[in-house]
This record gives sequence, structure tokens and C-alpha cells, in this order.
Amino acid sequence: MKGLETIAVFCTFVLSDAHPIFAQGVARQNVEFGLVRLQNHGESSVQLKRIPSAKERLGAADALRYPVISGDTALLRNGIAYAPSKAPDCVKSAIWAVNTICQKPFLLGGGHRSFSAPGYDCSGAVSFALYHAGVLQASLVARDFRHYGDAGVGRWMTIFAKREHTYIIIAGLRLDTTDFRYGGRAGPRWHGYLRQGIGFEMRHPAGL
Repeated sequence: MKGLETIAVFCTFVLSDAHPIFAQGVARQNVEFGLVRLQNHGESSVQLKRIPSAKERLGAADALRYPVISGDTALLRNGIAYAPSKAPDCVKSAIWAVNTICQKPFLLGGGHRSFSAPGYDCSGAVSFALYHAGVLQASLVARDFRHYGDAGVGRWMTIFAKREHTYIIIAGLRLDTTDFRYGGRAGPRWHGYLRQGIGFEMRHPAGL
């Protein structure tokens, strides 16, 4: 057995030295797989064990930044929205992006000159969400959302718009700058309870 191992090592050394492409392949394989030496009835053997991918090695920080809940409805917990696992990636991206602005104040015109702003008004917040979903390139004002996308309720996103105000439902959660519990303009926040939407036009991004 030792003689066979010696021959195998010698052949690997010769081929690696003579053929750089082969050597690169060996090196690449050693990056993707960890070599684990096991003892088997007194004999030494080498077994390849796969190293977890980067996605599988996501830590606690990533779980907080990209929270997910199983199913097709988002979950609101401590002001943070958990994206549903069955939602399209663009919807998840919108939810995770909105989480980063949900403590910012109401700011008239906020989110219009730039999607990155110290505060947001109603249409700025909705524009921010749609921008991060990849379905809007420039901010719109509230009245313009009455003609955005397709008419009616969407599968994942529904925009409610009238001349002076707009908000959006994403995977069952309402993103709105109006908070009826405290009154006035609170700034962009997730809400688990919905509005009646009387007097609003309902629109949605095509396909969503």
C-alpha cells in the first residue's frame, strides 16, 4: 500500500510540474475541497470534503441585514420587515433596502433629488422601494403614481396613490409615512395594519 501511495504522489508531482494547467486544476480543487486524512484499520487514506460555500457561511450579521421568513407574507418584528422566502429577489431587495430608512424622519421632498437622503416624504419612500426593486429609475411625486405601472392590485406590490399622498403594500406590509397611532408625518415606517385606501388609485409594477 505504501508503494502505491508513493507512485501516486510521484505521478502527481511529475504531471503537475510538466503541465501547468493540470497544476492549476489541482490547486483549484484544493481550494474548493478540504483534504481530510482518516485512519482506516491502521492504513492512511485521503478523503475529499467539500468546504461550505460563502452563502452557507453567512453569519449573524448577514441574517440581521437580510432577514427572511418562510412563506409568502412578510413579517414585521421590532420595526424590521422580514422578507418572505417565496418572494422574488427584487421584492426581497426592496424590503431589505426599506429597512435601512425606517428610522428616518419625514422630510418634504426627501428622496427626490437623490435616493439617499436624510429623510423621506411619502412619494420619496415609495420611489425608494421601487428603485431598489429595480422597477423605477427616477423618483415620482404622489400624483404621478396614479399612472404608474399596471392598474389594480399586484401579487407582491400594490401602490395606493392620490394627488397629495401615496403609500405601498409590499408582501402584506404597508410602507407609509403616515402613522395613525401618533398622527402626522412620522416618516417612512412599516405597518402591519392596512388602510382602507378610500379615494386612492391602486397600481402595481408589471409582473409584481
